[in-house]
Amino acid sequence: MGFSAITRTMAAALLIAAAASATHAQQAPLQDKPFAEHRIVLQLSDNDPRKQGLVLSVASNLMKHYDPDKVAIEVVAFGPGIELLRPENPNRKMVESLVAQGARFDICLNTVDTIEREAGKRPEFISAATPVQVGVAQILFLTENGYTLVRP
Repeated sequence: MGFSAITRTMAAALLIAAAASATHAQQAPLQDKPFAEHRIVLQLSDNDPRKQGLVLSVASNLMKHYDPDKVAIEVVAFGPGIELLRPENPNRKMVESLVAQGARFDICLNTVDTIEREAGKRPEFISAATPVQVGVAQILFLTENGYTLVRP
């Protein structure tokens, strides 16, 4: 193997490593809940008010059942599910209450970017939402780190 082949191979390896680091950096880190005995990720991928209510009810019931310090809850909203995190959503107060208790609500920026491209305007979402680049990748990251996926 010549010097230029080795250089090309090393350059390719560095590019792959940089791409992997960039992808990882765009995920929300795991919640800092050292006493959590249970870790749950709730998937929300459609804009059905009943489904939104069910996700919020499950999160609330888990907080009450286990105590907010004993459970880590993360709701990942992508696709039409991001409507839950819009400022005008009637469930906004409930979302903010759950965030105040330690739950996290992730919003998929791929979905936000798609809406912006199609509508010509970036949609607004509540400040309590944690932006993640790819919602499904965040779910995968969480499940690989001990979270149980629940799709109410």
